Amino acid sequence: MSEWWQIALSVLAGLLLVWLVLVLVLWLEQRKHPGRASLLDLLRLAPDVARLLKRLAGDRAVPVGVRIWLGVLLVYLISPIDLIPDFIPVLGYADDALVVAIALRFATRRAGREAIEKHWPGTPAGLTAVLRLAGLPA
Repeated sequence: MSEWWQIALSVLAGLLLVWLVLVLVLWLEQRKHPGRASLLDLLRLAPDVARLLKRLAGDRAVPVGVRIWLGVLLVYLISPIDLIPDFIPVLGYADDALVVAIALRFATRRAGREAIEKHWPGTPAGLTAVLRLAGLPA
């Protein structure tokens, strides 16, 4: 086998390993918080959550680290590369929901409850679900 093929095989094996680790981390994160909002809750709130994230990213009062995290999330979501390809039924979109949930948890904890309430575009029940998802008291 030529050296080029060995390198290509090593890179593919490394990417597969990283992918498996990320899927495991997402799965563990979801299991760690069983009483929290479910993926179905997040999917139902998706339009409002998207507007919330956009507003948080544009608010100069929100810490720069949070705004950078939200930018990385946006790049991941518009990227055609996913942890689990979208053509796989249910799981394909569940990984996106988990990534959004983790990013939302990070952003809301660092931006603060006041910023979330200020920028929340949806209903009070939706705000309660988002706060529950973020691990903040409703």
